[in-house]
Amino acid sequence: MSRVAVTGSIATDHLLTFAGLFHEQLLPDQLDKLSVVFLADSLEVRKGGTGANIAFGMGLLGQHPQLIGAVGRDAADYLTWLSDHGVDVSGVRTSATLNSPRFTVTTDQAQNQIGSFYPGAMAEAAEISLAAVDVDLVLVSPNDPGAMLRHTAESLERGVPFAADPSQTLTFLDGEAIRQLITGAAYLFTNEYEAGLVAEKTGLSDAEVLDLVGVRVTTHGAAGSVISRKGEPDIRVGIAEADQVVDPTGTGDGFRAGFLTGLAWGIGLERAAQVGSLVATHVVESVGPQDYSFTPESFLARFEKAFGGDAAADVAPHLS
Repeated sequence: MSRVAVTGSIATDHLLTFAGLFHEQLLPDQLDKLSVVFLADSLEVRKGGTGANIAFGMGLLGQHPQLIGAVGRDAADYLTWLSDHGVDVSGVRTSATLNSPRFTVTTDQAQNQIGSFYPGAMAEAAEISLAAVDVDLVLVSPNDPGAMLRHTAESLERGVPFAADPSQTLTFLDGEAIRQLITGAAYLFTNEYEAGLVAEKTGLSDAEVLDLVGVRVTTHGAAGSVISRKGEPDIRVGIAEADQVVDPTGTGDGFRAGFLTGLAWGIGLERAAQVGSLVATHVVESVGPQDYSFTPESFLARFEKAFGGDAAADVAPHLS
């Protein structure tokens, strides 16, 4: 596999920090009439959106993913930024009337987050067809639900392998929609909490989910990731230690960027997850999901330190 289409949101992130803990401000017996304000002590405005974040990370690793999504006319500079970092933006639709999506998230001192999302032009993503998209794998990441369902169905109809990454959309999708998004996926990405949502909303056991997908990848934060396949032992991959934890926004997107790049390199599932782990580490060390950078030399040095010489030898030929 060498060519990946990344479908998903392209947004601007407004990142606020709260110098306290959310749970200390909440009254458990009053949650049904919640009205709270968290006084933020900083605000950062950064480029974001799940699809754009993943495509950006792949671009840094030398890939040229095709990004599929919808933005407003206010996104010209953003698209130029992505193009300059190796992303093919020819599949991005520009709305004539709507603004680009906005994501606002507040992070407390324990790295807990409360966020809101305005979809804007993303509502038009369902009008984008994949009929002319010539790739080896389609990633269906958080987007307009209609777009996610359409791109999943089109991939199945065309016989193009796809990776399901429903992520934060699991909180508002019903069980039937989730089943449609994951059934037939070559890869399913979730974190541990999202895996629980899949089970709760669909009624599917872990074994039944594996009947529907080829490979299931579950991230567990500081505990690393687990790769599951039907009838095969799980593959467990640790993390690459961060020099400092600055902001968790986009770390999951970084992992997916590295994992998908590893698949494109053909280095196997364990190595792909290790590459994903190190990209995620770069993300968490910076403010914003696209404000990190590395050289092939620096990436390989950290990779060898985290995962050993044999792993580094497998990755080295693909870094350029």
